Amino acid sequence: MAVTKEKKAELVKTYGKSEKDTGATEVQIAILTEEIRDLTEHLKVHIHDYHSKRGLMMKVGKRRSLLDYLKENDVESYRNLIEKLNIRK
Repeated sequence: MAVTKEKKAELVKTYGKSEKDTGATEVQIAILTEEIRDLTEHLKVHIHDYHSKRGLMMKVGKRRSLLDYLKENDVESYRNLIEKLNIRK
């Protein structure tokens, strides 16, 4: 259910400035998005897993905060990221 090391490394390589740039806002948002997608699939099967649902809501809130921060500081990067991650419709 958790994001594997390989998947995280791939996300860091794709969205970071270097392979070790795990602290970049774009990288954090991409990892959170992957975790949110995994948890969403889990909750489709396990409807009454309220602990995971709470974790999902916390991750969504964290991603929302990071997206707001990115939008304030770098609008172009924000637009590119939401397009790449297919967050908005």
